[in-house]
Amino acid sequence: MPASPPPQTSPEAADPLRVWFRFIRLNRRVTAAMAGELRGLGLSIPQFDALSTLTEREGMTQQDLAARLYVTKGNVSGLIDRLVEAGLVERRPIPGDRRSHALHLTQGGSDLATRGIAAQKAYVARTLGQLPAADIADFERLVLKWRELARTQPVPEAGG
Repeated sequence: MPASPPPQTSPEAADPLRVWFRFIRLNRRVTAAMAGELRGLGLSIPQFDALSTLTEREGMTQQDLAARLYVTKGNVSGLIDRLVEAGLVERRPIPGDRRSHALHLTQGGSDLATRGIAAQKAYVARTLGQLPAADIADFERLVLKWRELARTQPVPEAGG
């Protein structure tokens, strides 16, 4: 069944709150779709986030990974414990630092991350990738502007 054309809105009629709610619902939909794709590989979204982040920069500490994923150090600690137990990640000592360890993917972790990234690319190609290049460029420009505005706002501490 072909997708229905998106509703047309004029700039004057665009309500930021309505756009916000649509964006949140879209985020939930695509997150649920990706969670299903990743479940087929035996991964949760947090596991995939950790593995895919380590494909970009191996050797980071759990603290670095937590900051990169916008989660608490406690959340990352348990996640990494499970990935180590599954044989997907290794903790390696950092010379001169007895408290921190460098995180590295095992071959199995690297292979699984690659499969997850391929699933993500395929999903993006089937959805966002179907838009005209100019629309994607406009969307990226708007997301970057929104991100900059969001970065000016304080983020409350977790649990506070």
